[in-house]
Amino acid sequence: MAKTPIRPDRVPMREQDPEVRVHNFEEVPLGYSPEEAQTEAARCLQCKKPLCMAGCPVGVDIPGFIALIAEGRFAEAARKIKETNCLPAVCGRVCPQESQCEALCILGKKHTPVAIGRLERFAADYEREHALVETPEPKPSTGKRVAIIGSGPAGLAAAGDLALRGHEVTVFEAFHKAGGVLTYGIPEFRLPKQIVAEEVDYLRRLGVTFLMDQVVGKSVTLDELLEEEGFDAVFIGVGAGLPRFMGIPGENLGGVYSANEYLTRVNLMKAYAFPEYDTPVIHGRNVCVVGGGNVAMDAARTAQRLGAETVTVLYRRSREEMPARTEEIHHAEEEGIIFKLLCSPIEYLGNARGAVEQVCCQEMELGEPDESGRRRPVPKAGAVYTMPTDMVIVAIGSGANPLLTRQGGLSLNRRGYIEASEQGSTSRKGVWAGGDIVTGSATVILAMGAGKAAAASIDEYLAGQPCPVA
Repeated sequence: MAKTPIRPDRVPMREQDPEVRVHNFEEVPLGYSPEEAQTEAARCLQCKKPLCMAGCPVGVDIPGFIALIAEGRFAEAARKIKETNCLPAVCGRVCPQESQCEALCILGKKHTPVAIGRLERFAADYEREHALVETPEPKPSTGKRVAIIGSGPAGLAAAGDLALRGHEVTVFEAFHKAGGVLTYGIPEFRLPKQIVAEEVDYLRRLGVTFLMDQVVGKSVTLDELLEEEGFDAVFIGVGAGLPRFMGIPGENLGGVYSANEYLTRVNLMKAYAFPEYDTPVIHGRNVCVVGGGNVAMDAARTAQRLGAETVTVLYRRSREEMPARTEEIHHAEEEGIIFKLLCSPIEYLGNARGAVEQVCCQEMELGEPDESGRRRPVPKAGAVYTMPTDMVIVAIGSGANPLLTRQGGLSLNRRGYIEASEQGSTSRKGVWAGGDIVTGSATVILAMGAGKAAAASIDEYLAGQPCPVA
């Protein structure tokens, strides 16, 4: 019997029409139907040496869960993913699969790679929507207690793994809702809050305790957790949430936001649900967003949905150097976002009321590559111009919040991030760290990988092995 030929192109995913979605905060990609998922899963070659798995920071059995989807065993596929990834519905939506697992897909050498991320999302959504979620039984209690500081992707991954190993896990979160950047940073149209809430509830069912409104460093210190509260180990996964600005004139004018503040006001304070929630946030008419990463795309597309007449992304390099996911740039362009490339703000100009009304820009050209491998932007002599704007969102990265890092005898690197080994151990016995607070701003899945590595190391330490120190 002749073998069915491999479909060369992946099954497309249905999306909201751009002209419709710019007026709502509902999710843009609509997901696969069971038939579409099975058709896409059938494209997998089921390689004997699956290179795709080497590109997954949390080690998901990719061929295994895809084979189950192809067979129509959708809930089993979700459970296969959850053997190593406690947040599949999240990762299926926001992970940069195109540069990780899908980049190594063997099928991609001749055709388009298997849509691994879309299939992961499908399996997780199917299990949840059909009430088929099962909670695995953790190992017997060890009597050991672990504190997790921060409920973002690194903290959640560490919490899930440690709970399954039988440890008592308590997560300390500064905000009033769990999820970290998944909740306050990523817009509703890319990652619905209900998805994050249900993934967190799954961890609660594993036995994880969440304490909200706990700013470690203020309400309780690292020393108190270890010496007075009775925790045997601590994992720090607080991310890198300190806003970063360019240090140019006019940044203190009204209407100039950091992306951190803007997205938190919109996501966590529900400005997207106006007028039900009258969140104090400016609704600009002519908005400028500074930066070229995913956060810049999130901010630009959010401002568009909040009623801006024009939204312009100012980026100092060319399109090829933009760090944002190709899909996010594509969606932004479909929605009418304007891209002004090789352009860097050098000053913000205000009116008599102290509100921004113009941005002064320097035209750039590309020189030699810098340490990131991208060509360095160089000012073009005499090429300066101004643009009208009544709102600016600065999305050029973020740094480590010193509130926690400057306590407890932790060694920091020159950029203020915590120094940690590959297993997450720090300079202090009993304390691990991982995610953006160690690496600087990175991806959700890399932070989860760091949380899982730290959980394995913490488990060994709690079992009596010597504590590694970075």
